[in-house]
Amino acid sequence: MERLGSTFRDKAGRRLCLAFALGLALAGLSACEVQAPKDSYTLIYHLGSEPDTLNRITATDAYEGRINGFVFDSLIERDNATLEFKPKMAKSWEVSDDQLTYTFHLRDDIKWHDGKPFTADDVLYTFQKIMDEKVDAPHMRVYYKDVKTVEKLDDYTVRFTYALPYFKALEFVGGIPIIPKHVFDDGKDFNSHPAGRAPIGNGPYKFVKWDTGSQIVLERDENYWDKSKFPDIRRIVFRIIPDDIVAFQRLKKGDLDMDSLNPKQWVKQSNTPAFEKLFAKHEYYTPAYRYVGWNLRRPYFQDRKVREALARLINREGILKNLEYGLGKLTTGPFWIFGYEYDKSLPQIPFDPAGAKKLLDEAGWIDHDGDGIRDKDGVKFSFKFLLPSGAEFYQNLATIMKKDFAEAGIEVEIQTMEWAVFVQNLNSRNFDAVSLAWSFGLDQDPYQVWHSSQAEKGSNFVGFQNGEADKIMEEARQTFDKEKRRELYHRLHRIIYEEQPYAFLYSGPALVARSRRFENVKVYPMGLDILEWRVGK
Repeated sequence: MERLGSTFRDKAGRRLCLAFALGLALAGLSACEVQAPKDSYTLIYHLGSEPDTLNRITATDAYEGRINGFVFDSLIERDNATLEFKPKMAKSWEVSDDQLTYTFHLRDDIKWHDGKPFTADDVLYTFQKIMDEKVDAPHMRVYYKDVKTVEKLDDYTVRFTYALPYFKALEFVGGIPIIPKHVFDDGKDFNSHPAGRAPIGNGPYKFVKWDTGSQIVLERDENYWDKSKFPDIRRIVFRIIPDDIVAFQRLKKGDLDMDSLNPKQWVKQSNTPAFEKLFAKHEYYTPAYRYVGWNLRRPYFQDRKVREALARLINREGILKNLEYGLGKLTTGPFWIFGYEYDKSLPQIPFDPAGAKKLLDEAGWIDHDGDGIRDKDGVKFSFKFLLPSGAEFYQNLATIMKKDFAEAGIEVEIQTMEWAVFVQNLNSRNFDAVSLAWSFGLDQDPYQVWHSSQAEKGSNFVGFQNGEADKIMEEARQTFDKEKRRELYHRLHRIIYEEQPYAFLYSGPALVARSRRFENVKVYPMGLDILEWRVGK
């Protein structure tokens, strides 16, 4: 799973799973003043935040994935239409009858962008670095922890052997984020290696440059090995614009070719004849959800009754209607609302301030000193609400929550940070409450976000720990029968629903605008594939 400031790519990485456009308010933009780009074969793409690194192993956000998805290839990939796995850098593979052994036969004609050959040594080295405890990759290790051995049978054959069966094993060993051994294995610190700022890949685009705070530039690899997916677009420029209002203005002026819109922009500000003449709009759902997370290590959030009260103080329906123009589906738990894992029988927690106050009273949080703020055992119910800067949706959400919480005797201080610092605070567990989104692939495995083993160093940054939930997730990992896995995940959904470590908000659609200069644009179940686009003549 990937943390979203604005979104999760699929494992192939190039399909644009823009599951959430940040909900940002916008007012008073002028009519489109579009300037034709100097090079029609260049795609200028809006990047909402600057990635902390382009090191595929240590990166945890979707921004890195959007870029590296064009720079690197994987052993296998999903077919855009059928979603079935098909060969990529592996020309074929076999899976043992006991689902424990996965053998991949690699192509022998692939080179890294610096001309060095891609071999099984790169696969083995990548696995070794993922499993190295000194490498900042706990979010990734969780998916490979049951791999017993990785063997190089020859230069172009590699075999993964699991100690335990895992229903997503093919996806993860086939989609392992391979890095070039000859680049990284030079004695330098892996976590801060210079290649994290200048990756050398083997995909359809080469990294060119990274101008901090401004742009990241890729160029088509003219010697790219996969001629069936040779792109027509010659250059991709990722423009780093943290403020989505400014980004939309630049889109209308022709400074951008592609942007994810917020609901107000989608409904109110992109329906003019001038805009629609120049841009096509695409709406589709991909697996993701928004939430408010409570740091369960803090005294205010340790009582389940309090967390339920907080959920009853959030007017989800009003937020979806007023901030998102109704574009989304309210959700109750940690699975995608359209997925088989999601338990649709669980009712929405209503907006119920009176009920919330009663629960807070029962939990002992009462205004003992008459200052208007509840307290318990000398601790004021006053917390900081951490948000990524430049995201007006989150600011509007926090403002609404601050008002409603204050009326219930809870003080909320809104705290915003730049994305890199924001992520550092999450990883160090230095926050009280946070609002973000998770995006994920098909057939969810919630272990990364919810298992207690991930509470200290992994993606379970709210610190949720539940023995029964752990057992369910462990059993589900070894369950290949989809119906049995559905039953297990419905039980897990109910446990998390009852515990409320997150206040779950909703799943929203991707709202994408792109220049009509590009043709052969298809919307697939998991999004758009830029490699298929052609430049109109």
